[in-house]
Amino acid sequence: MGGLKLFSTAGGVVEVMPHLAAVEADVQRLVEAHMETTLGVTFLASEYVIDCVDGGRIDSLGLDENGAPVIVEYKRGTDAGVINQGLYYMAWLTNHKDTFRNLVRDRLGSTAASQILWSAPRLICVAGDFTRYDAHAVREHRHSIDLVRYRYFGSDHFGLETVVSVTGRPAPAQRARRRTAGVSLGRKEVGAMAELGDAVDEVLVGLGDGVTRVQRKQYRGYRRLRNFASLCPPQQTKVLVYLKADPKDVDLVPGFTRDVTGLGHHGTGDLEVQLRTERDLERAQDLFRLSYSAA
Repeated sequence: MGGLKLFSTAGGVVEVMPHLAAVEADVQRLVEAHMETTLGVTFLASEYVIDCVDGGRIDSLGLDENGAPVIVEYKRGTDAGVINQGLYYMAWLTNHKDTFRNLVRDRLGSTAASQILWSAPRLICVAGDFTRYDAHAVREHRHSIDLVRYRYFGSDHFGLETVVSVTGRPAPAQRARRRTAGVSLGRKEVGAMAELGDAVDEVLVGLGDGVTRVQRKQYRGYRRLRNFASLCPPQQTKVLVYLKADPKDVDLVPGFTRDVTGLGHHGTGDLEVQLRTERDLERAQDLFRLSYSAA
């Protein structure tokens, strides 16, 4: 796990040695049973047989927090074919949207099926390790691809580490400044809230390597493997950001932070942060980092 060492402190300090799964299916069963927790993806189907000339069987199909279709492929160790195999299934997915839409409708209902984010389908490869050639290859493709390394630690711990995460597309903020979260504002608002929104965008992207923007009509999501922040279109007097930080771990300040657990809102996350000034943005940065670390 990238040099990570895990130690047990029960009865002294003893290193818990990492190891691979006995068989690939062990990793698949564990991730599928807890896909929302481990990958931020709603599980749809396992070992999905595709209907094309060459055939094939997709390990896992899902839908992520932003409504994007997700293909997950697993390998016990290092396998140079996992990326090409996944891209083959991605090509099938983009050519069989109705089939996937029907699967989503059957599992999650008509609303979820009507809101699929077809502009950003994802491939997640979970394997024991990847080579430097794998990392280079995914950066050359115009697809959203995550390479995720797994390890078991002893018999009770399981770890996932994002090795590479790419979007394959230009970031929305680079294509259209002054149009924060995809919404154009009037002249007066552009000089204030839209600029504040652009500043929020720069802070969120700058939190670390591998931050990916995902554009939806109602918000812009920021994710590592999972979403850690959602930036909503600027309002006339404030910018709203929703974070994955647990509101119970935060000292809530009226007019600045709010627990929205169970309340309907755009974006993902239960901690609402209300920003009105650059000073608010400075105050919010520890919360941004807390949410980033939890993703």
